[in-house]
This record gives sequence, C-alpha cells and structure tokens, in this order.
Amino acid sequence: MNVEEILARLIAFPSVVGTPNSAIVDWIRSYCLAAGAEVTVHPGPEGDRSNLFATIGPREGKGYILSGHMDVVPAGESDWSSDPFVLRREGDKLYGRGTSDMKGFLACALAALPKLAGMNLQRPVHLAFSYDEEAGARGVPHLIAALPGLCDPPLGAIIGEPSRMQAVRAHKGKAAVRLEVIGRSGHSSRPDLGLNAVHAMANLITEVVAYGQSLTKWPFDHDFAPPYSSLQVGVIAGGQAVNIIPDRCTADIEVRAVPGVSPSSVLEPVRTRLAALRDSGFDVGWHELSTYPGLSLAEGSELAALLGTLTGHEPLAAVSYGTEAGLYQQAGIDAIICGPGDIDRAHRPNEYIEIGELAGCQKMIEDLGKHLAA
Repeated sequence: MNVEEILARLIAFPSVVGTPNSAIVDWIRSYCLAAGAEVTVHPGPEGDRSNLFATIGPREGKGYILSGHMDVVPAGESDWSSDPFVLRREGDKLYGRGTSDMKGFLACALAALPKLAGMNLQRPVHLAFSYDEEAGARGVPHLIAALPGLCDPPLGAIIGEPSRMQAVRAHKGKAAVRLEVIGRSGHSSRPDLGLNAVHAMANLITEVVAYGQSLTKWPFDHDFAPPYSSLQVGVIAGGQAVNIIPDRCTADIEVRAVPGVSPSSVLEPVRTRLAALRDSGFDVGWHELSTYPGLSLAEGSELAALLGTLTGHEPLAAVSYGTEAGLYQQAGIDAIICGPGDIDRAHRPNEYIEIGELAGCQKMIEDLGKHLAA
C-alpha cells in the first residue's frame, strides 16, 4: 500500500477523541505485523482505548521513536464539502478529518515501514501511537511509563505534529481546569433568599481576566508568539431559566505557559480567588481537565542536528501550540516536532494535507532508517 492508500484507511476510522479506538488500533497492528514489526497494544485505564507501540529492527539498542496520536477532533461542522471520514483528492490536496492533525504522519510512518524492514538497521525505529491527545494528552503518559519494558532508552523522539516538515525545538506548556461555583436556588423575585452562582462566577471571571492580563508583563521568551504566558476563559455554563436563581455555574479556563514556567503554578492565584467565594456562602469545585509540560530542546542537541540534516532546514526555535513532546522530554527523552501538514488547517472544516508533504515526510523517515543502517 502506498501512503495515500494508507491515509485513506486511517481517515475512514472515525477515531474521535474520547471514544473507543479498537478498530483503528487493530488495523494498524495487523499492518505492522505484516511488515515484520514487533507490536504491543497497551490498553489505557479507560478500558476501551489503547496505545500502540511497534518496533522495526533490533529490539535491543538505542533507537528513535516516531510518535503520533490516532485520535481526531470531532467533525460536526456543517460546512464540510464532503464526508470528513472519506479521503477526497482534489489536485495535490487530500481532504479529510485528521489529514494534517495527524493521521498524515501516521500514514507516512506506516508507508515507510516495509522499506525500513528491508534495511540492515543497526538500531531500532519505534512507532508510538497514542490515544486522546486531543483531550490533553491523556493516553501517551501511560505509554511513556511502559517504555522501559518495551525498548532500551531511546536516543530521541520525533513527534509528527503538523509543522510543514519544519523541525521545531520548543513549545509552550498547558493546563486546563473547570471552576465550579455552587450557590442556592430560588425564585428570581426573591434574590435575597438565594445565592446566584452565575453572578459570583461573573465577578470571579472579571478578576481572572485581569490577572491574565498581568501575565503579559513577565516573564518573556521571545522565541514565541506571543512571547509570554497566556490565560483565557473558554467555556461558561450555568442557569436553567431566567426566573430561577442559578445555583450552579462552571467555567473552563486554560493557561499556556512559556518553558520554565509551570502551567499549574500559573493557575494557583485563580484557585485562591475561587476558594475565597466560600466566605460569601458558596461552595466551590476545582476540576483539573488536562496538563502537559512545555518543550525546550537545546539548539545544539544531537537530535536537533539530526533533524536539520534529515529535513535540510535548520529547526525552528518554537511554536505556541502544544504537543506530546514535552511529556517525552519530562521522561528524560529528547524530543522534537516535525511532521507534514499545517497546524492552521487543523480543527476546521475541509482539513487537508498536500501530497508533496506526505512524500517529504516519508522520505525523512526512510532517510532516518538509512542513518541507522549506516
């Protein structure tokens, strides 16, 4: 199968984040086994989702990990021009949910597998395919924790998020939480007898947004755009009807922090402000939704130099979106981002990838194999 045919098969699996993924895992497992790889399916604690780890070449020895996620965001937007789970070719573009983010990279790795199997690899190439990355990288920590039993310590991990095949050395970290305010319900004609959770949350959000503005002043990392940590309120929910005092309100907020700043620590002043509502009779809840660290790979690292050689371009210093790369680095494995597609096409209708990008990515992976066979 060529890379386009493999991508068509992968796109046909509606592996939406947070849903069972046995169908796509089983197909990839069968494909890898047929190519001569050693495969381990690693179930997550949810029971209906799994990571997949495959090795081609000698199992012993320090090699490289090609890392990607099998899940995609939902495709419920009304302005898709075709079925998002049927790959559609138009000129040099291939359309479908996940083409850029990031089944295109998975397809390239799988397409390269038979050629890698035919090389005299002196060190292994590992495929590490995770689940629920789009929910805050929930699947890959379980896979990373299992790596000592799956392979020798890797020389590095290439995370194939869409970067137009430009290697990237750093990204911001992220933490997301749900704030919950619980008041007391009642008839809206007697506000004195209730505790309006929406009003309390509105005041809290005003304070949180003002605090978020203070993050723009320090600390700075000018490799990023913007060059500071950021905070935003993304979702608010509360109330039942206009004539009922709302007894519950929630707000989802996220922080994206420059490397060297813990995203969770940035949220601590928000936690303090939320807890202060107890003094006014409210109950509160703090629910962590997701967190992952930033990535910061040294410019002079061997992995950065290798990717510069494989791509023919000096790696970029940083991007502002997040990936699983920071989790690999946190585990002591050097990591870098490099994959086909463009992040600006992700999470929107008519997502696509260019055929030339797939060809370039497959060549990079096969050239990595030649490097390991030298």
